[in-house]
Amino acid sequence: QVQLVESGGGLVQAGGSLRLSCAASGRTFSSYAMGWFRQAPGKGREFVAAVSGGGEITWSAASVKGRFTISRDSAKNTVYLQMNSLKHEDTAVYYCAAHPAFGPLVRGQADYWGQGTQVTVSS
Repeated sequence: QVQLVESGGGLVQAGGSLRLSCAASGRTFSSYAMGWFRQAPGKGREFVAAVSGGGEITWSAASVKGRFTISRDSAKNTVYLQMNSLKHEDTAVYYCAAHPAFGPLVRGQADYWGQGTQVTVSS
């Protein structure tokens, strides 16, 4: 079966860093755009960052630009989200997602979603 499994979440102080990983299995995702979304309590799902299948294109939300970096390792079928200078407002459940095309993924469309990993930033 096809799965996306996030890991790396946890509790961190404001100003600190975390690296999230999304390990894919069941098929290769080298031709898929991959991205990260987040959802805070009582809030809707928010786009965070995405990378195209070939890695040529990356895009991140204005709220995280300059602080978060998305990358992928096709050989490992894994996508990462490096989060630096974390703020309290970054607290959310972070989800990994995949779609064959970059544009639809940025808009929230996905064929596959992970189960989510909790990121909590204390002040």
